Amino acid sequence: MAPHLNIVPSMFVLLLLFISASKVQSGAIDVVAKFGAKADGKTDLSKPFLDAWKEACASVTPSTVVIPKGTYLLSKVNLEGPCKAPIEINVQGTIKAPADPGAFKDPNWVRFYSIENFKMSGGGIFDGQGSVAYEKNKDPHNRAFRVKLPVNIRFDFLTNALIQDITSKDSKLFHVNVFACKNITLERFTVEAPADSPNTDGIHMGKSDGVNIIGCEIKTGDDCISIGDGTKNLDIKDITCGPGHGISIGSLGKYPNEEPVEGVKVTNCTITNTSNGARIKTWPGESPGIVSDVHFEDIIVNNVSSPILIDQKYCPWSKCKINEESKVKLSNISFKNIRGTSALPEAVKFICSGSSPCQNVELADIDIKHTGPEPATSQCLNVKPKTSGKLNPTPCSSPVPKTLSATA
Repeated sequence: MAPHLNIVPSMFVLLLLFISASKVQSGAIDVVAKFGAKADGKTDLSKPFLDAWKEACASVTPSTVVIPKGTYLLSKVNLEGPCKAPIEINVQGTIKAPADPGAFKDPNWVRFYSIENFKMSGGGIFDGQGSVAYEKNKDPHNRAFRVKLPVNIRFDFLTNALIQDITSKDSKLFHVNVFACKNITLERFTVEAPADSPNTDGIHMGKSDGVNIIGCEIKTGDDCISIGDGTKNLDIKDITCGPGHGISIGSLGKYPNEEPVEGVKVTNCTITNTSNGARIKTWPGESPGIVSDVHFEDIIVNNVSSPILIDQKYCPWSKCKINEESKVKLSNISFKNIRGTSALPEAVKFICSGSSPCQNVELADIDIKHTGPEPATSQCLNVKPKTSGKLNPTPCSSPVPKTLSATA
């Protein structure tokens, strides 16, 4: 009787899966089949995409918008909720933005706004076609041009969202911006952009609670992941980063009324050929802020210029109050089990604020070797880190130079 008893549950599970699959299929809205979208790389996808979204969003049962395989041109789209039921976008094709930066009057290309119970998956690609923008954006004084460049994908005011198996390619500015979201996960998300593409942060977030970034591969010209003010309960793990500028908290303290950054865990990541590894950056002078309970652990660094960095004299393009102290208070920060190689001798650098020194900073089990003939060094200013385990380089063993960092 035992074999027969095992068969019934298995058949029942298969039946449930079949019913579930049938429901998904019956709720699928194909932008090509139903709304006449053309995968010719020339016809604007905006109206078919928006029409499909409106139908799915109005449905009282779960619905899926399908963008089949093929190449589509999309001028821009703003997909808004609230929706009446869970909603999914299944992107199988490649969606391309206009290559001309002048086609955009604001920093939006694809935007999802005010949605609950949202999923996007399918293995598709959002191609920002950013090469023209990169050349113009390399001038740090060209702010008027930069503020109109679009982010590839914006997630604003989403609750309970899953973004899975999607690629962002050659964004003109940031690839992904997560703002004011709660419980959002980006899993197996891929970012692809040249190492010299300016201001192309892979995944940026701010004023969000419960963000999870898992199993992502990020190659770009700026921070692989950048963490803005108001970020709480952030979990980053199993990330491959590089080229790029590493995984960074900040920059912070530039603007008034910034919200605290609290509860950040970065674990089991590999960072290769980047300018920074695990970094916290705040502006000197300017505005107050708080960063607390931040933990970098189990990280491999390969040929990283600054593998471990707290920089409270962050001064890109030498535009800052470099002779003043940062007003951002850092506390309960740890760097544990970080190993690999540094492209420059300064493998560990802590430049903390003189007016508000870093509190409760911990170094444990650090083993970073310089790739050049000189040994790796460690510099500390306005901080006395707690230490344990094997430590290479020896903590705080080198004097801090008078000219402090001006990292990007």
